Amino acid sequence: MMFGHGAGAPPPRAGGVGVGVGGASTSGPLADRPPHPDPLPLKKGERERGHCARSPWIALRLLAVAVAIAMTPGPAAAAGLDGASLRWPWTLPFLGLLLSIATGPMLFPRIWHDHYGKIAFAWSTLTLAPLAALRGIPVAAAALVHALLADYLSFIVLLFALYVVAGGILVTGNLRGTPWVNGLILAFGTAIASVVGTTGAAMILIRPLLRANAARLVNAHVVVFFIFLVADIGGALSPVGNPPLFVGFLNGVDFFWTARNLAIPTAITAGIVLVVFIAIDSWHYRRDRRIELVGERPAPVALRLKGLSNLLLIALIVGAVLLSALWRSGITFEIYGTRLALENVLRDGALMVIALASLRLTPEEHRDVNGFSWEPIREVAYLFAGIFICIIPVLASLGAGKDGPLAWLLDMVTRPDGAPNDVAYFWLSGVLSAVLDNAPTYLVFFNLAGGDAARLMGELATTLAAISMGAVFMGALTYIGNAPNFMIYAIATERGVKMPSFFGYLAWSCAVLGPVFALLTYVCVGRTAPWPWTWPWTWPLSWPWPSG
Repeated sequence: MMFGHGAGAPPPRAGGVGVGVGGASTSGPLADRPPHPDPLPLKKGERERGHCARSPWIALRLLAVAVAIAMTPGPAAAAGLDGASLRWPWTLPFLGLLLSIATGPMLFPRIWHDHYGKIAFAWSTLTLAPLAALRGIPVAAAALVHALLADYLSFIVLLFALYVVAGGILVTGNLRGTPWVNGLILAFGTAIASVVGTTGAAMILIRPLLRANAARLVNAHVVVFFIFLVADIGGALSPVGNPPLFVGFLNGVDFFWTARNLAIPTAITAGIVLVVFIAIDSWHYRRDRRIELVGERPAPVALRLKGLSNLLLIALIVGAVLLSALWRSGITFEIYGTRLALENVLRDGALMVIALASLRLTPEEHRDVNGFSWEPIREVAYLFAGIFICIIPVLASLGAGKDGPLAWLLDMVTRPDGAPNDVAYFWLSGVLSAVLDNAPTYLVFFNLAGGDAARLMGELATTLAAISMGAVFMGALTYIGNAPNFMIYAIATERGVKMPSFFGYLAWSCAVLGPVFALLTYVCVGRTAPWPWTWPWTWPLSWPWPSG
């Protein structure tokens, strides 16, 4: 489904964009924390089975609610929002929700964990109620339907499928956390993150990594670099890899565009960070060996991979997303002004079937050993439903271009001659992705650059690359920049790793990643040098693949 301009949204203005509803990543406090106490009195050992029995239907319930709202009698098409008539207070619910996501788990964790759904609902109500009162119920209803059906469901269904399928893959063995073993795990995770998603790669590898390093005296840095590489940087090469890139795919960016244009920047960034990790880990490892027990014998590796059927299911997920880009049925459905393409409806349905198949085919003990729970994806579903709704006035304001209330933001990323300032796009989209959330931040700057995917992939390709690199790479700067970051933090903390605090992690990321991003700015951002995608190995990626 497209995040673009449905019947319920106005066409793009000159110098601006039309109104769409943005996506959001599974970031911030979407942690893999212990499951929330279940309201039903389950016996010991039945709690997770109870969750497994009920929670697969989260996305289906949301779909039913969305369809019920969509089928409410109303006009076939509603008038779009006029962003030029909006003022800055309309952006407050969006900013308030993102600020709540950023600070809630840190400042009032118990209240946040018990009531995050109510908090998201409150901010959503503060967006829709004034919209209905001042602009009319049809406009508010059309915007809500477009947010839920055209934007939110595609986003959450993909995350749901990746989360479920990856949670069924179990890696066991007796790996020793040497610098080279750790480096190989991080390199492997970085390589597969664009295939199975950063969430999938993190869920598959974090627990084997923690077991391998359990005997190390100092091991927090291993998890920190795992976040840098596997949870963020590694997912820069496909829409499946990182939520911001899936948002771009849904807005018309070719499936392989990121692989063609971000391969070298990603290799440079990941390579430097990996080298720094091996140097730091080698130093700590030598210190650990000084007090190692005499006569200690390492256990045999005995590495095993269980839940192999889920590897096939991951391939089916990637195939479903790619097929929806290649196939154009020409059949659309219109629901309250929102047009849904048949191929996108079938894609989302296939992803749900794949997720349910994983639950059916995977033995429950695999998920039990992995510490799998439904709380993270439930939190994702509730919070980002709110984000998709609260961002409506923000995108409408951006749609007004220089006539809207956010014209100052456009001025910051525009040169005096009217051309986009790629360096400003890279750093602004990156810093905001770190402190807010990278998927909606990507969408805001995508629309700020014009929102025309064809033009952004053509004459403005360096601008789109800058936005993509900023949103993906700098999501690693904080625990709340991307979904798996906080998830990994919670798992590691639960396993006894003394992880740095929010600001301690920020110090790590600034010290390690700051110089890398500065180098990347000089070497890659805004440059059109002949990158190796002109080499034969990338010719298939240069074919005219359709976009989402």
